[in-house]
Amino acid sequence: MIPKLQQQQMQEAVARIRETMAAAARSADRAPEEIQLCAACKTRTVEEVRFSAELPIDLFGENHVQELVEKYDAGAYLGKPGHFIGHLQTNKVNKVVGRAALIQSVDSSRLLDKIDLAAQRLNLVQDILVEINIGEEQSKSGLQPQQMWPLLEQAAEKSHIRVRGLMAIPPADADEAATRRYFAAMRELLVAAQNRHYENTDMEILSMGMSGDYAAAIAEGATIVRIGTAIYGQRDYGNK
Repeated sequence: MIPKLQQQQMQEAVARIRETMAAAARSADRAPEEIQLCAACKTRTVEEVRFSAELPIDLFGENHVQELVEKYDAGAYLGKPGHFIGHLQTNKVNKVVGRAALIQSVDSSRLLDKIDLAAQRLNLVQDILVEINIGEEQSKSGLQPQQMWPLLEQAAEKSHIRVRGLMAIPPADADEAATRRYFAAMRELLVAAQNRHYENTDMEILSMGMSGDYAAAIAEGATIVRIGTAIYGQRDYGNK
């Protein structure tokens, strides 16, 4: 059972986030309903996620395969979509395909092949995003922008994959102006990809922006913002 104070804090947090999202959208001459709120629920319990699923959250994002499996199988999302947003190892693809409505973090041809095979076995089409390392940081996963094109060409040949757009995490140490430039660059990449009209693609999703910068991401074109700490509070890694 979730303590009453924690329930109230989550309710108030989601309400504030929704207000900020709507204001950011209107300031950018966008409709608030264009942007989805993804609750990044890494380390959160099944009970916490199930309670938060009753709030105006659109979907849930998991960083770890075992947590996606646990929460999906327990019905914690209450029928809302669960996305995989963390680094996905190829040997765990079979546990994610069929559970994740969208895999946001595809960044290699080998991973693309594994997802396609797993989806083929289940006779489904797996929606994915291509993860871009927009800051070209050595410590981060994701493709450098120029590496996106060969992967999209490969994906166009996969009948059990549909590319829905792009995902990125700008450098954590970037200031506000630099972060805005990274977000704007992601929007330009998405438009460039849309203009190439690849097969097996529906390039409409731009997943970017987290607890500290989601308003700026919305101003630059984000359609999904991934927010964890601002909803659930600081994470406790002691149980994970």
